[in-house]
Amino acid sequence: MLQKVKNIYHLFQALIANFVYGFPSTKIKVIGISGTDGKTTTTHLIYHILKSAGKKVSIISSVYADIGGNILDTGFHVTTPDSFPLQKLIKASVTNGDEYLILETTSHAIDQNRVAGIKYFIGVITNITHEHLDYHKTYIQYLQTKSRLFDYANIALINSDDGSFSHLKKILHKKEIKVYQYGFKHKSNFNFNFKKRITRFNRYNYLAGFSVATILGINDSLIYKALDSFQLPPGRLETIYDKQFKVIIDFAHTPNAFRQLLPEIRIQYLRNKDKLIHVFGAASERDTSKRPLMGKESSRYADYIILTEEDCRKENADKICKEIAAGIENDKDWQIITDRRKAIEKAINIAQIGDVVLLTGKGHEKSLCRGKIEFPWSEHNAVINALALRKRLTTDN
Repeated sequence: MLQKVKNIYHLFQALIANFVYGFPSTKIKVIGISGTDGKTTTTHLIYHILKSAGKKVSIISSVYADIGGNILDTGFHVTTPDSFPLQKLIKASVTNGDEYLILETTSHAIDQNRVAGIKYFIGVITNITHEHLDYHKTYIQYLQTKSRLFDYANIALINSDDGSFSHLKKILHKKEIKVYQYGFKHKSNFNFNFKKRITRFNRYNYLAGFSVATILGINDSLIYKALDSFQLPPGRLETIYDKQFKVIIDFAHTPNAFRQLLPEIRIQYLRNKDKLIHVFGAASERDTSKRPLMGKESSRYADYIILTEEDCRKENADKICKEIAAGIENDKDWQIITDRRKAIEKAINIAQIGDVVLLTGKGHEKSLCRGKIEFPWSEHNAVINALALRKRLTTDN
């Protein structure tokens, strides 16, 4: 009930913000990207394609906002800003003379009416899997919230290979909206012939980007050229160290993301007796039912698991880790080190030649929440410091 009251408040805020800034989304083609996994990469990919094709375009994502070359931080743990700063950014994009704005849009932002009043030219849903059920209660409610992205869109683009497809197709059938679908296993409206090797889960992100660009009339050769030069956003499958062993960071924080990411790491980087050392946790005040599922997925592919904090907030970090550990199978070796810095140091210290240390959950984020305090945090710096410590210990011995 309290959340519903808050949502009404946010709706009025959004309508006022739209009015104050002159309903800017009606003066630009807003492309909204939502989904459980892959939305940040897809958002940045579409932005890169359009920019490479010479289009005037800006972006608002969980990593940053870039309005006409002006880079802005979008805040701690925030993907879609509140209505007033969001409308201000859209207005700035219009003032900049942009033709397009790429907007990463979360289910929370949709449900809380932070994006109310925004006119989307294209709405994209990458996938809908197990996440945020603490907030949405059931998968169907989560899916229905996501589908509201299309309420004020001209065009819908959905993944025909995802479990959400049939549900979304039924919902969209009732709306007056042009529907396109993309996929590799089932019917697709797009013929994708990109030859560069990319990870399996990123193939869907690339295809989504290709599909949007095709809908917008971008020439295939320009799209493929842009795809070839695309660099993943910070904290997405990012290699921080690559000498005797690899250290990779990724924002993956759902069972589905683990299911896609970890086998790709094994296939792409590990040989023979090389080990995958996985360091991760689960955020507090989020869907607790996914915790053992994350443990299960990690244990299917990782050789050694270190469970640690990930924005534990008011919840006990050790308790969270034990709930994750309840899902670990296959007699895998694991331990709990609640201090994330020490967990990373441990993982890097035990890594051998050819191993991969995979750190998931934080990615690009710049803070670590303990209690009510946001402590400065950088996964990059934690890795660099851990490598320096390993070197000192090796030298001393």
